[in-house]
Parts: sequence; structure tokens; C-alpha cells
Amino acid sequence: MLTARTEALHASAGGLDARPLAEAAALLAEGQAAAARAVQEAAPEIAVAAAAMAQTIRTGGMLHYTAAGSSGLMAAADAQELGGTFSIPAAQLRIHMAGGLPDGVEMPGGTEDDTGGLAAALSDLTPRDTMIAVSASGTTPFTLAAIALARATGATVVGIANNADCPLLAQSDHPIHLATPPELLSGSTRMGAGTAQKIALNMLSTLMAMDLGHVHDGMMVNLRADNIKLRARAAGMVARIADVDEAAARAALDTTEGQVKTAVLVALGRAPDAAHALLRETEGNLRAALARLNETIQRE
Repeated sequence: MLTARTEALHASAGGLDARPLAEAAALLAEGQAAAARAVQEAAPEIAVAAAAMAQTIRTGGMLHYTAAGSSGLMAAADAQELGGTFSIPAAQLRIHMAGGLPDGVEMPGGTEDDTGGLAAALSDLTPRDTMIAVSASGTTPFTLAAIALARATGATVVGIANNADCPLLAQSDHPIHLATPPELLSGSTRMGAGTAQKIALNMLSTLMAMDLGHVHDGMMVNLRADNIKLRARAAGMVARIADVDEAAARAALDTTEGQVKTAVLVALGRAPDAAHALLRETEGNLRAALARLNETIQRE
């Protein structure tokens, strides 16, 4: 008999297929909401793991997002957003998805058992690296094999799973248990479990960015402004933080090649080279740079 929480039958599953679609929709929505609430209990563990990820980026290490199936899609989505959202260098990000990232609509299930190519794919692991390993069941062979390689190398392992007392959590340096309820469709972990994983991954990367100084008053001050919408957003951030008009903000961005943090300091009267130097001194933390700038102005 299956006892894993991710395989258990939901209390409202009986007769689900015979209900009117509107009733079934309400149940499905509540299942998603319950999954989201489960992440709150893991917030302390997520915060500690995010700090470890930030240290990896700060010291030139690499983040390895590792998973299979739906968990792999969640992990890949988060990894692929880090460049545009926070300008995390592509050279510091890797995605290891069982069977590779799909280029069509089919995702073979058997790949989660295939561990043959992992040693080669992870041959450049170093102790500075962090692996973010995700598996709803916490027993996926592909993901567990990757964790074993990471541990052998001395890399840090952040493990995310929806079943308690599973091998993935036991073998992680930073275990994150997302205690989601059973799925309304038993075992369909693309639903509640996947929702919780998506939230946890978003929290990890956002908290990591905060630790790195890439967030200021809720603004993404280290974004890569490579389209019209983001260039407008960058100008808005510079104008708000430096308290200047949009024309001055855009002019500052033009002199700093679109770098928001540097542009803020330029808009406040610093030369671009001096602004860059100040940010280097504060390891890219805009709040710390603004505090130092204020001290300098008060002394002048």
C-alpha cells in the first residue's frame, strides 16, 4: 500500500469526476491554495538556504539546478529568470534536467531513472558550488545520484521535497520540506506539489538576490534592461531612488550602459568611474553605497 503523502488519496477525491466542473474547479483551486500555504512553514529553512546560494554567487561558484519531470520544469524556470531579473552571470548557472530540457510537448517519464550521463555533466563541480535539487517524492533516482556526486565533491546541497523523511532531504545540507496535502489527482505532483516548489524556488532566488544587494526597497536594481518595458522600469527606479525626473534618470542610465545602481549614484552627482568604485567597495550593495555617499556629502 502506498504511504507517501504525494501518492495518497485526497479526502475529496471520491466522486470528483462526477461533480459539475464548477465544483471540481473550486476544489482544485483550494488544493493549490493549500499547497501555497504549506510553503510558509518552511520559510526559515528557505532563508538559510538562500544565504548559502548567495555565498556561492559571491565567491564565484555555480548554482546547479537539478531535477526531473515537473520538478525539473519548475527548477529550470527559476534558473532561466535569474539573468534578466538579477543579472546573475550565465556562467554561474547550470540546469541539469533528466532527459534534458524538452524542445517539444512530450516529456518522457523514464528519464528520471537514467543516471548514466550525470558524472560527465557534473564533472566540473567544486566545493564553492551549490546544488538545488528538487523532487516531490524525494526518491527520484536521477536527483539522488546528482546529490551523491555533489556531496562527494564537497558542494552544498539544497534539497526540496514534498514527502517527509525521504532520502533527498536526509542527504541535503539544507533540507526544505514542503508539506503539501495529497493531490486531488493522486500522484499528479505537477499540481499542488509543483505549485509549492515554484513558490519555494522563487523565494530562494529572491532572498539570494536580496543578500547580494540586488534588491532595494522592493525594486530589482540589478535587472538587465534589454527591452522597452525594462528600460522604462529602470528609468523609473533611478528616478524614484535618486529623486530626479525621468529625463535625468534616462541620462544617467545612458552614461552607465543601463546599470541601475550606478545610474542612481550618477544621478546624485557622482561621476561614472566614482560610482563604479563606490559600488565595488560595497560589494554591489546600493543601500550601503548610498549611506557612504551621504557620509561623504556631509563631510564636504
